[in-house]
Amino acid sequence: MKRRTMLQGAGAALATLAGPVRAAAAKRPPNFVIVLCDDLGYGDVSIYAQGGIKTPAIARMAREGVVATDYYAPANLCSPSRAGLLTGRYPVRTGLGYEVIMQQDDRGLPLSEVTIAKALKPAYATGLFGKWHLGHLGPAWPPTRHGFDTFFGIPYSHDMKPLALYEAHAGSDATVKSEPDLPQLQQQFYAHAEQFIEANKDRPFFVELALSAPHLPEHPHAPFDSSTFAGPYGAVVQEIDSIVGRLLDKLKALKIERDTVVVFTSDNGPWFEGSPGWLRERKGGGGFDGGYRVPFVAWAPGRLRAGRRVSSMISGIDLLPTFLAMAGLPPLEGVTLDGRDIGKVLSEGAASPHEELVLFDNETPIAIRTQGWKYIDGIYYRANRFPMSLLGYEELFDLKADPSENYSVAETHPEMAAAMKARLETAKATFAPYKHKDIPPYFKTLQARMRGLQD
Repeated sequence: MKRRTMLQGAGAALATLAGPVRAAAAKRPPNFVIVLCDDLGYGDVSIYAQGGIKTPAIARMAREGVVATDYYAPANLCSPSRAGLLTGRYPVRTGLGYEVIMQQDDRGLPLSEVTIAKALKPAYATGLFGKWHLGHLGPAWPPTRHGFDTFFGIPYSHDMKPLALYEAHAGSDATVKSEPDLPQLQQQFYAHAEQFIEANKDRPFFVELALSAPHLPEHPHAPFDSSTFAGPYGAVVQEIDSIVGRLLDKLKALKIERDTVVVFTSDNGPWFEGSPGWLRERKGGGGFDGGYRVPFVAWAPGRLRAGRRVSSMISGIDLLPTFLAMAGLPPLEGVTLDGRDIGKVLSEGAASPHEELVLFDNETPIAIRTQGWKYIDGIYYRANRFPMSLLGYEELFDLKADPSENYSVAETHPEMAAAMKARLETAKATFAPYKHKDIPPYFKTLQARMRGLQD
């Protein structure tokens, strides 16, 4: 399909999606920008509850856009979550469902996987600025092998050593390496993203601004205030908020805000600091919402009605099919997607296109979420995961009555508990063939070291 034909089709499809709000102005497919934070919790922004860290730019984005209250990251850990977001597939399918990629770990996102960047080409210019964490040894590196025209960022989390900044461009596997200035890191990521946006303002573009904050340790950047109740963590969240404000202002200054869809979210819930709000557990904490359910705002002036809040359950795996539909591009062929097009959820407040979302503990389904119910099969206690059947309990939660997942209603709703358990058992059977037969070698060595420290 020639590029002109693709773009003409994209404009027509977008007009249909947005309806009367945008139809008259749909001249070309929209730009897409994902601002992906690292370990930002549901309660770390001021759009879901009063108090907490002040995030006025994100609050403004919410007033001008659509807030999702029930958005789930694709995983409760970094590498699998980022794989799920970029591919539209549960990370167990990509081989990256187990833990995160470490410095000596040779795993990576397979080149056979179709990322958002790859799916949008050749109609879109594509750039990734910030944290990659999908493989830095072997064929997965650099990100320009996965559809990105430009990469400027770090290979993994900024607490991992040795750490370096890299720059790469499509057509060459060569990278330019430099020393990172940690307090300036988020500013550098944004500056390169802004330059890319300015250079491509006259054509459709896709940008992933993958901030490495507020992942610990914090590296506050002046003049953001570390003296509040939230300390250095709060200062870093304030910096993120300011970057969001600068991005929205830049799009308006370039007069492309009505041709751009911006998504703000996080890869998983908070780690040792940060707030999951009223949600239970944190990053890596099994199937409870605190590790999975994170902030989500979609901003698209003229395309999405301002001030809408939607409670339909959606996930990061939905972004790839949604962006393709918005761009007027055909669905992927020969690829099994777990994500669904959530265009109508965002534009009309429609019901979720998912009957269920599967939540994983590494490669094993540990919970099932439907719109009204949640069934959890295991719980962590004293660093060990226990199947609920071993403890003699069943954990079924009525999310409308108990969104914090504090009180199981399995005994009073036995039929629903049985139905949800059956869903979970089906998911286990479905994804079992994708699981590794053994854990990655790096983690075998790590487990042996940990046992030595405990002895």
